[in-house]
Amino acid sequence: MNANEFGKVVELIGGHGMVKSLENMGIRIGTEIRKVSQQLMGGPVIVSQGNTRVAIGYGMAKRIIIEVKK
Repeated sequence: MNANEFGKVVELIGGHGMVKSLENMGIRIGTEIRKVSQQLMGGPVIVSQGNTRVAIGYGMAKRIIIEVKK
């Protein structure tokens, strides 16, 4: 997913704790999010959902499976 692309969360890969952390940030299966930016070399990924922006670590972000809107 590139910066400024929209997509729908279709799967969260990880244990109960990781999934719960993402859900607490508003990232759930079925939620539409937009990738705002990503730092170089595996740094944090910034996504927005509605009026909220959150920074997610690279390791956690790569476990969020997105269906990109065309």
